[in-house]
Amino acid sequence: MIRLVLLAGLVLLGLTACRGAAPQPTPFPTASPTSPPVPTAAPTDTSIPEPVEVSMQVAAEAVNCRFGPGTVYQTLNEIGGGKLLRAIGRNEDFTWWLVRDPGNPGGSCWVSAEVIEELGETASLPVIPLPFVTVTDVSLRVEPSRIVVNCDQFPQTVFFEASITTNGPTLFTWKWEVSTGITSNVGTLIFEEAGTQVINEYYQINAPNEYWVKFYVLTPNERIQEVAFPVSCTP
Repeated sequence: MIRLVLLAGLVLLGLTACRGAAPQPTPFPTASPTSPPVPTAAPTDTSIPEPVEVSMQVAAEAVNCRFGPGTVYQTLNEIGGGKLLRAIGRNEDFTWWLVRDPGNPGGSCWVSAEVIEELGETASLPVIPLPFVTVTDVSLRVEPSRIVVNCDQFPQTVFFEASITTNGPTLFTWKWEVSTGITSNVGTLIFEEAGTQVINEYYQINAPNEYWVKFYVLTPNERIQEVAFPVSCTP
């Protein structure tokens, strides 16, 4: 009898537990994170503006058209009086105009505003930076250019001469090198205006041989000039 009562109690307890359990909610689907929209950049105007040009006329008998805005620069061309020009730039104080060079298609040069009549508004012309001055020519020679002496007449002295031309004011540096392995110190020379300056050096030769000398332009632009000089002797 006691066993029947216990069995009934257990069955009743199991039914109560099943009836009291709360139903589990169905999980909502998880939303995937989305990136915020990326703003689209406004289209950039890539068109190249038309270059500004102003008509001008030579008001003197002739005008020098130069490499840069000043009389210290090399003259590239001479333009006759009354010639019509097209200015494409200026310096900061409106005293020089950069014009299309009528004597060099596709080229340009600078003319002084003192001898030019402006035929249009010049305020819109762009300011052009100063040009980069360079060494435009190097001429190297050795004196004597050939040595023939008795073999007991060494040493012999040779003289080197370099002529350097620039198209404007600049700081010029150089050095020499001889085929015997001798190299000079770096030299410095100031060009206050366009033109040619000469540098001299000498060297002693102690034996016959095929010699050469090189002249190196270091600044403002690099150039090398070389010349050979044979040295021979007779017993």
